[in-house]
Amino acid sequence: MRIGELAARTEVSVRSLRYYEQQGLLSSTRSAAGQRHYTTAEIERVGIIQRMFAAGLTSRTIAELLPCVDSPGEDTSDAAVERMLRERDRLTGHITDLIRTRDSLDELIATNRAHRATLQPAD
Repeated sequence: MRIGELAARTEVSVRSLRYYEQQGLLSSTRSAAGQRHYTTAEIERVGIIQRMFAAGLTSRTIAELLPCVDSPGEDTSDAAVERMLRERDRLTGHITDLIRTRDSLDELIATNRAHRATLQPAD
């Protein structure tokens, strides 16, 4: 199938599909005219890639995880789990930082409200 059909069947933009191919996440063959052609197996692969992006993974990390999809086995599965656990830890760190930042903002808001309460209304 051509790129437009893959885009329609996966509900992913043609631009995204080209990006996936550029990043080595997706592959195609080329016609004599240079048009991309994909197999029906690429429909499922695009779905997996989309789920990984939705989980906050970068294209680099996704490329590291795809061998588990391409050649499932104990070694690739164990490596994928370890990589995903590291990503989870990274996200947890970001969440902790965001909570700390939000708490600091809450303190500023409370200080502002307390200060505002002490101001006399203008006559």
